[in-house]
Amino acid sequence: MAHHDFQMPVTEAQVRALRVNDTVTLQRTLYGIRDATQIHMFDRGRKARFDLNGHAVIHTAPNVKKVAPSEQFPAGYEPVCIGTTTSDRMERFTQPLMQQYGVRLIVGKGGLREGSSQAFAAMGGAYLAIVGGTAALETTWVEQIEDVDMDDLNPESLWKFRIKDFGPLLVAMDSVGGSLYSVVQKDAMSRRAQVLAGLGVGR
Repeated sequence: MAHHDFQMPVTEAQVRALRVNDTVTLQRTLYGIRDATQIHMFDRGRKARFDLNGHAVIHTAPNVKKVAPSEQFPAGYEPVCIGTTTSDRMERFTQPLMQQYGVRLIVGKGGLREGSSQAFAAMGGAYLAIVGGTAALETTWVEQIEDVDMDDLNPESLWKFRIKDFGPLLVAMDSVGGSLYSVVQKDAMSRRAQVLAGLGVGR
C-alpha cells in the first residue's frame, strides 16, 4: 500500500501506478458531475466547456447557496454541503467520460461494475472510494466553487471545485483489474454458500 498526492491534472502513468488499497489525496481541481449532467453530455449531445483531460470527477449534486459573484465566490455560488452520491447508476458513463473527455479518476461511493473495470484497464483509470456519510468533512476540502457549466441542470450541473487536501481517498478499483467490490462479492457468496450448506439448503 502506498499514498499518492496528486496535483491535478495527472498523467496516465501516474494513474496506472495505483493499486487497490493505495490511498490518494487530490489537490487543486476537482469536477462535480451527476446523472443529469452525463445524460445531457452523452445521450443528448451536449458538449461540456471544461477541459477534463487528466482530471478527476466526483459523483455529486452539491448543496450550494446562490450569492453575488465576487473574488471569493467567482461562480456566484457558496458551497454549503458537497457530499457524494452512489456511483452504480452512472456505470454506463465511465467509458465515454474517459474516451471522449480524458477523465482519469472517478470519485464516488458504492463502486462501479465490470464495464468500468474494463475501461480503467484499457485507458488507464481508477475509482477512488469515499465512505458514505462524510459530506461535512468533504465540504471542508473544497476551498471554492470556481466555475459552473450546464447550470440549467442545477444542482446536477458540471461544477469546477478548487480543492486542497481532498482525501485521503481509497483506491477501490485500479487499472490492472483490481476491485475491492469484486473481492467483497466473492467473499459474501462464499459465506452464503457455507451458511446454506450448514442449514442443509440445496442438498
